[in-house]
Amino acid sequence: MRDSDISSELQQQVLDAFQNATPLNISGGSSKAFLGRASQGQTVDVSHHRGIVEYDPRELVLTARGGTPLQEIEAALAEAGQMLAFEPPHFGDSATLGGTIACGLSGPRRPYSGSARDFVLGCQMLNGRGEILRFGGKVMKNVAGYDVSRLMAGAHGTLGMLLEISLKVLPRPAASVTVARECSPAEAIASMSAWLGKPYPVDGACYHGDQCYVRISGSAQAVREARTKIPGEVVADAEKFWHALREHQLPFFRKSGALYRVVVKPATPPLPIEGSWLLDWGGAQRWLYSDADVASIRHRVTAVGGHATVFRGGKQSEDVFQPLSGPLLAIHQRLKNSFDPNNIFNRGRLYANL
Repeated sequence: MRDSDISSELQQQVLDAFQNATPLNISGGSSKAFLGRASQGQTVDVSHHRGIVEYDPRELVLTARGGTPLQEIEAALAEAGQMLAFEPPHFGDSATLGGTIACGLSGPRRPYSGSARDFVLGCQMLNGRGEILRFGGKVMKNVAGYDVSRLMAGAHGTLGMLLEISLKVLPRPAASVTVARECSPAEAIASMSAWLGKPYPVDGACYHGDQCYVRISGSAQAVREARTKIPGEVVADAEKFWHALREHQLPFFRKSGALYRVVVKPATPPLPIEGSWLLDWGGAQRWLYSDADVASIRHRVTAVGGHATVFRGGKQSEDVFQPLSGPLLAIHQRLKNSFDPNNIFNRGRLYANL
C-alpha cells in the first residue's frame, strides 16, 4: 500500500462526530483490539494514513503517520542499524505505529532502555473538537514544561487520534548473548533485581519454565566481561526466544482462561496467588493465569504496591484496568474533558465513565 496523508478526511469525520456527539472507535490494524473494555461507536479507519514522514539515521529520530505498519518502521530502522529501543510487541502483522503508542506497550527491554512513552518526542493529533494540534517536536532537546505528547502513550485513543508521531530511536547493540540457568522463582527474582543495580549491559531478564533467562547486549568487550559474572548456559537461537516472549507465542501463553498482567516492584517476592506465572522485566512485569477472582488478585497485588490488568481472556464489558482512586479518576476526567469534551473517542475503553 502506498504512503498517503488523509488527515483532512479524518478531520472531517471527527468534526461531524463532534457536532452530532457521535461516538467513534479509532481503528488501525486491530492487532490489539482485545485490550481494554469494549467500546461502542462508529469505526474510523486510520490505517490508510500511513508513511514515514521523516527519518535521518544521523539524528536518531523518526517521524511517521499513525497508520504506518510497525513492520515497515522496524525494517527501515534495521536497514540503518537502528531500532525501537522499547521493543514493542506487535500481536499481529497488521500492528501500526499509532496503535503501538496508544496502547503504550513495551517489550522485554523496557526496564533497561525505557518505555514507549519515554521515546515519544512529539506528535500531531486530532482532538475531540476536530482541531489538529501539535505537541513536542522532532529533536531530543525540545521538551519544555508539561510534555503533552507523552500523555497519548497508554491513553488507548481516548484523548485523541494520533496523526503523526516522532520517536527517538537507538543503534542496535554490536553484540548480544543470552544465558539461562535453572532456579526457583525466588532465586530468579533475587538475581534479576541484583542485576538491575549492577553496571552490566543486561537488556532482558525473565523467568519461564524453571529457567532464568538473561540477555546481555552491548559492545563485544562489555558482553564478554558481563558473561563471566552472570551464570548460565548460552541459549541457542536466543532471538527467537525473546521474539516469542514479546509476542506471547511461548507455550505458556497458550493456556485458556484470563491472562493477568501484574506490575510490581522488581524485588517483590513471589505473590501468594495460585496459578501459572511468567516473570518478565527483571521481575517487574508478571503474567498470571489464575482461577482466583479478580478482586482477590487485585487485593493481593495492591497490598505490595502493584496493580493488575485483565490483559486477555476476560469480559470486556467489565473493569479491565485497575480501578482508579477518586483523585486520580478526577484527573483523568479533567484531561478527557479538555481533549474530548463530547466524549466521542473510544468511549468507555479505559473505564466505564471515561
